[in-house]
Amino acid sequence: MANYNWPEMKTRAVMGKRYTRQDGLEKSTGRAKYNSDLNKPGMLQSAFLTSPYAHAKIRSIDTSAAEKLAGVTAVRVIVAAGAEVNYQSQEIALVAATSEQIARDAVRLIKVDFEVLPHVVKEDDLSKVGNRAKPAGEQVTGDPDKAMKEADVVSEGMYGIPVLTHCCLEPHGQVSEWKGDGVNLWPSTQNVTGIGPDLAKNLEVPATQVKVHMDYIGGGFGSKFASDRWGVEGTKLSKASGGRPVKVFLDRATELNIAGNRPSAFAKIKIAAKKDGTITAWDSVSWATGGMTGGGMPPIPYAFTNIPNRRLNHTAVQTNGGPLRAWRAPNHPQASFLTCAALEDLASKLGMDPLELFAKNVQYAPEARRETYLHQLKKAAELSDWSKRWHRRGDSGAGPIKRGMGIGLCTWGGAGHASTCKATIHPDGSVEVELGSQDLGTGTRTIVGQVAAETLGLPLEAVKVKLGDNSYPPSNASGGSTTVGGVSSSTRIATADALDKLFAKVAPSLNSTADKLEAVGGKIQVKGDASKSIQWAAACKKLGVESASATGSNDPRNPKGLNTQGVAGVQIADVSVDVETGVVKMNKMVAVQDCGLVVNPRLAESQVLGACIMSVCGALMEERVMDNATGRVLNPEMEFYKLAGIGDIGDIVVHMDIREENDKRGIIGLGEPPTIGGIAAIANAVANAIGVRVPSVPLTPDRVLAALEERRSA
Repeated sequence: MANYNWPEMKTRAVMGKRYTRQDGLEKSTGRAKYNSDLNKPGMLQSAFLTSPYAHAKIRSIDTSAAEKLAGVTAVRVIVAAGAEVNYQSQEIALVAATSEQIARDAVRLIKVDFEVLPHVVKEDDLSKVGNRAKPAGEQVTGDPDKAMKEADVVSEGMYGIPVLTHCCLEPHGQVSEWKGDGVNLWPSTQNVTGIGPDLAKNLEVPATQVKVHMDYIGGGFGSKFASDRWGVEGTKLSKASGGRPVKVFLDRATELNIAGNRPSAFAKIKIAAKKDGTITAWDSVSWATGGMTGGGMPPIPYAFTNIPNRRLNHTAVQTNGGPLRAWRAPNHPQASFLTCAALEDLASKLGMDPLELFAKNVQYAPEARRETYLHQLKKAAELSDWSKRWHRRGDSGAGPIKRGMGIGLCTWGGAGHASTCKATIHPDGSVEVELGSQDLGTGTRTIVGQVAAETLGLPLEAVKVKLGDNSYPPSNASGGSTTVGGVSSSTRIATADALDKLFAKVAPSLNSTADKLEAVGGKIQVKGDASKSIQWAAACKKLGVESASATGSNDPRNPKGLNTQGVAGVQIADVSVDVETGVVKMNKMVAVQDCGLVVNPRLAESQVLGACIMSVCGALMEERVMDNATGRVLNPEMEFYKLAGIGDIGDIVVHMDIREENDKRGIIGLGEPPTIGGIAAIANAVANAIGVRVPSVPLTPDRVLAALEERRSA
């Protein structure tokens, strides 16, 4: 029987090495084609009619003029008369035409009679949302009231983090082609295997009749799992247009309005502690929104989950905004900010180094993560020169430029999802591995190739990796940092089993048995004896005319020790703040992160670098701005929905926590955790620099100046 265990760290030849992405050249040269680039023969273009109102009832809708326009092939009404729309840009109708301009002209011909209804689009002030507030009920552990009374110090604060959007560079959408009794689909998706059955259910066709293909995706961050309304209606337009392919990709404004957002989180927090910094109680009143479904309670107190006395009250607020969707570590960046900001304020009130306060209270983290946090706090402090640069809050010298340091923490699961891989060794020596998975830009192709090459004793370039088609064996969607564990494990099992079949063919020529052979350095040999070997190509010829093929699966309930879950991370930010202009400048971000066995340190570091950049965006500039009067999003475009450029991010130092004890845990996902602590770290660094808490992010100049002014007038 094949040995599925990962080889020891010191023996690995391909895994653990810093290979560049296998598709890097295609992407950097523009040869990589995304489905939004697709232009099939006879393809029709489309345009949406969307709601100009945040809340309205449709009295009537007339599409007759649009249907008569030359070049229009079909019109679909999505929201019929008598129904309500609940946010600006909600889809009402969709038109297919021979050109995008004709489709847009047709949309303008559709007549809709709206009855405008009251709306609520802001949730920062809970007293102003009326009946849109939906309390979740109080949760109490221990005796927080008694602990507050007996505490040496009680710190209180108000903190807020707004709704932000996914802002994928490639917008949501697909090309659909209704062909015979089935559908060809070219989507932008995080769910190559699952999007077909989802679409089929809505179209009432067999799932096997939906063929899905996607080579590359231009961002998803958790928002691209389902076929969505545009997928269903676009495919129906294709059927109504005689089966011609129809392209439906959202324009930028619609994308930022409705294609996914990360919920807000606001909280009033009280923390009680002893003089030595030991936390004794937590009391929070929180609220959040992500649209009409409200927003769930973030997992607070974050990381320090076992504070003995806790009271939690949370309210979900229904607002007339686009719907929430999963966004890299759902609810965790919010929770980390709320918790770490409150802890840093407590440290300031105690006159204590926050590094010491965080370390002292690691006792309240899950036991399995405590040692890791302590190690990572120490390492992050070392890499950021904490002992030299940290100072008491506001004590940053003369002059308008103030420098500060701050800490943020993360945790996450990341166990591998269900995945199946087919591995094939051909008689000519070539190797193929096939998975109905997707590469979100994280390097999944490269990771799969490295695992296969390591197992087969081959160089990386000897393995051809096939992803992105639902004709390949199924793999679950890429979400929750589950992909790398799932696909690596299934690839390991499949390639090991295929190799066993090759061993059986080769063993007689080496006067051995299959169980005594190994693949190493491009040859098959008797274990530990290179003198009894045969080169890979010659070994494969012994297959004759048949290939050696095997299918392997990762079962999340029994991952065979190949993957597991549970990580920790620490981020420290170093910022400068101009107290005359309110401008915050990133000097340095240090991120220390574990993720079990690291297949490719370069790709792992790249994941963390991207996560840190997202944190800079969220901390300093990114938010969805709503207008109370009209209910409209005021910044649904790239001029005013701000994202960081290369000059905004400062120096980012990534340290992957690669230690033997972490490696032995198997592979753990990395997409989510490093996005979590950065906002908290930056917000805390600004408070340390200027001597006062800016209660809400992003830390825009006006908010920084307002906090300074409030301190002066207090």
